[in-house]
Amino acid sequence: MAVDLTPSPDVAELARRTAEFVREVVIPVEEANDGVARSEEIRAALQSGAKDAGVFAPHVGTEYGGHGLDMRGRAAVFEEAGYSLLGPLALNIAAPDEGNMHMLEAIATGEQKERYLRPLATGDIRSCFAMTEPAPGAGSDPGALTTRATRVPGGWRIDGRKWFITGADGAGFAICMARTSGEPGETGGATMFLVDADNPGMTSVRHIDTLDESLYGGHIELVFDNCVVPDEAVLGEVDEGFRYAQVRLGPARMTHCMRWLGIARRAQDIAVARAAERELFGSRLGELGMVQQLIADSEIDIAACRGLILQACWELDQGRSASQSTSIAKTFCAEAIWRVVDRAVQICGSLGISGDLLLGRFLREVRPFRIYDGPSETHRWAIARRVLRRHDAKAAR
Repeated sequence: MAVDLTPSPDVAELARRTAEFVREVVIPVEEANDGVARSEEIRAALQSGAKDAGVFAPHVGTEYGGHGLDMRGRAAVFEEAGYSLLGPLALNIAAPDEGNMHMLEAIATGEQKERYLRPLATGDIRSCFAMTEPAPGAGSDPGALTTRATRVPGGWRIDGRKWFITGADGAGFAICMARTSGEPGETGGATMFLVDADNPGMTSVRHIDTLDESLYGGHIELVFDNCVVPDEAVLGEVDEGFRYAQVRLGPARMTHCMRWLGIARRAQDIAVARAAERELFGSRLGELGMVQQLIADSEIDIAACRGLILQACWELDQGRSASQSTSIAKTFCAEAIWRVVDRAVQICGSLGISGDLLLGRFLREVRPFRIYDGPSETHRWAIARRVLRRHDAKAAR
């Protein structure tokens, strides 16, 4: 049976228009700001441009002003948006908002969708996802969750500390994961809560200084202290937070891969252009065998990333959990994308490490991808466990 990975004509056209918008509108802004949008004015201008170009919010349903793309459709469009560090922000598909929109569409009540999803989808507000905690709390092991929500008259009181909460600075609301039953180390008993930014019980402690800077709203440490929310703030069902998190995590891992694949392509294009024009030792740089190997290896990594992403997205679109395929794709892409950008720096030499190109910025931005959304080591552990379980199941037949 023939395998056709070509996107549908409407998706291909949206991807083409996204690529055009990113190159003509977004990249000049990116280059003028060292790849970092540091003001609401920049964000608003980019998103206004995306709306004018008809490429805004490709992932959300048409009833919220989006294009309603499935995961495979997102793969093509998100990669084109990711060709610039600011492309995802412009299209309103940057983390964590994109993943939060996906989850709200799937599990929020009608009232919650109108109050939180609709303004988030239009770019009127931003959001954050407050799950990660300082040690010994939740990190690679979500079951270590220590933040606790306790029943009070008419609602819940949340107490705990979160950190590395991306986008929290200026967010209109947080989706906070808190333990409503059980103890740290247990895999159940978590609940998600919608917490408005003006809740006096949620305060920002500090911006965490990090290697990367391009994710809008920074990485923030938050404290929940006597943070009281009403019963209507519960997202989904009580004690089902870990299960709902899977609705978000698998697709979010893939959309991270899609966006960063765009940056890998950008780095490769920069390196190839340099290799084609730079002359030394009596020939073009690209005619030297070792440079050709670097270019070829990056092409292989880019193609392999795209194939693994599409495989995982196909499974997600079929309604499967896709746990194994998303772990494999996330692990491979996080490492391969780093390799591509690193090779581009090497090919460009002194120019590559200078501020005249954005390759140094790309390198700093993609390195944390091997840690967030599950470090490579955690994914490898999970991949191996699934393989061994499959072996044991076969052996027991």
